[in-house]
Amino acid sequence: MIDAIIVGGGPTGMMLASELRLHGVGVLVVEQDAEPTPQVRSLGLHVRSIEILDQRGLLDRFLAHGQKYPGMGHFAGIDKPWPESLDTAHDYILGIPQPVTDRLLAERAAELGAEIRRRCAVVGLTQDDDGVTVELDDGATMRASYAAGCDGGRSTMRKLLGVGFPGEPPAAEWLTGEMEATAPAEEIAAVVAEVRETQRGFGIGPSGEDVHRVVVPAADVAEDRTAPPTLEQVRERLRAVAGTDFGVHSPRWLSRFGDATRLAEQYRSGRVLLAGDAAHVHPPLGGQGLNLGIQDAVNLGWKLAAAVDGSAPDGLLDSYHAERRPVAAEVLVNTRAQSALLATDPGTQAVRQLLAELLDVDEVSRRLIEKITALDVRYDVGDGSARLGTRQRDIHLGDGRLYDHMHEARGLLIDQTGELDADGWNDRVDVVVAASEELDDPAVLLRPDGHIVWSGADQDDLAATLRRWFGPRAASSRDLS
Repeated sequence: MIDAIIVGGGPTGMMLASELRLHGVGVLVVEQDAEPTPQVRSLGLHVRSIEILDQRGLLDRFLAHGQKYPGMGHFAGIDKPWPESLDTAHDYILGIPQPVTDRLLAERAAELGAEIRRRCAVVGLTQDDDGVTVELDDGATMRASYAAGCDGGRSTMRKLLGVGFPGEPPAAEWLTGEMEATAPAEEIAAVVAEVRETQRGFGIGPSGEDVHRVVVPAADVAEDRTAPPTLEQVRERLRAVAGTDFGVHSPRWLSRFGDATRLAEQYRSGRVLLAGDAAHVHPPLGGQGLNLGIQDAVNLGWKLAAAVDGSAPDGLLDSYHAERRPVAAEVLVNTRAQSALLATDPGTQAVRQLLAELLDVDEVSRRLIEKITALDVRYDVGDGSARLGTRQRDIHLGDGRLYDHMHEARGLLIDQTGELDADGWNDRVDVVVAASEELDDPAVLLRPDGHIVWSGADQDDLAATLRRWFGPRAASSRDLS
């Protein structure tokens, strides 16, 4: 029996596979598509996702294929510079096309030993107290201790589980794709600047190698949203919105997306978990979707690994739903707000103008940017310091950096006192005795996802927190002495 089957080979599924493999969990990823999609659904990574990659020692390989862009807010398409001194060592957006992100995450999962099978569509699912049985379209069945549905907004796994997906269907739609254009670059830039004065849901710009990425509002919502638009439909909408089709031709790919907004009623059903778009869909405003899925995977990975090996304390796996569903609900709120602010009527334009003025106020700008970049996420981990539940930014620690100690996805005790220990949890928690001018607490305990669950200097209090998050204390060298 396999430890875990992951259905869906996109960024969420591959990130989850890597997290599980870091804990030695046997992983099989099944993906129905024969090849990775060339469609560029996401253009970049936000701060929290960049931090996660840094925590796992992956950031350099992403930086080699991406480009750093200075922090610029794009809430509802309102361009404002980020406030100064965000609480991060990575105050930039990493521009990187989703196919590249997909490839790098898949390579990482394979390096760590995850098995990846393509052309495998799931058609059936049953579970009992001991495991999950997944049926494939070729008639084969597979058995696993747990399964994860990371198979997108039209998730087969969610439907087979019967999990509700309430929300709103799309009220608007956009056509998109990558294609060549005969119009001069200066003409394209001038027309785009003029149209975007009132129509922020429009854009056409270079995407490398003489290819342009096009986004244009559709006339209405298609009946069959799985069918890509034709080139002529894209040309027609460009002429209607911009007055020219820019001579677009030779599309690399064409697609459509809408503003549907839905949230799964539960992220866990027995031994099956949902993550990424299988658990939440929303308009792609602010570029939060792919990032939200990666962050789901990192929250779930260590918890599911603990459930597999039997070390999970009571309630740990359920905390995935308790922590991540509210985060997605907040994203749905801000993307609904952004969608409303894209309307072109005079009233909405007046609200946009007022919001643009408010974004010049540092605290307003900071609040919205921290929402978009997920820096404001705080989990309910109990009473205590205001920092409990927040993620720990990277800091200088001794002769190195904090994130250099987090590559293996284990808990981490940072002890500035030299008097604390994690004896009995050393198989799950690392200890670094070092001082940092950037850390006010005498000691902090981080979960594998980088969130703070304890601070202080009391060994008994620390031990209680270790039991809560990392399970029972094992026999230690101290017990044998």
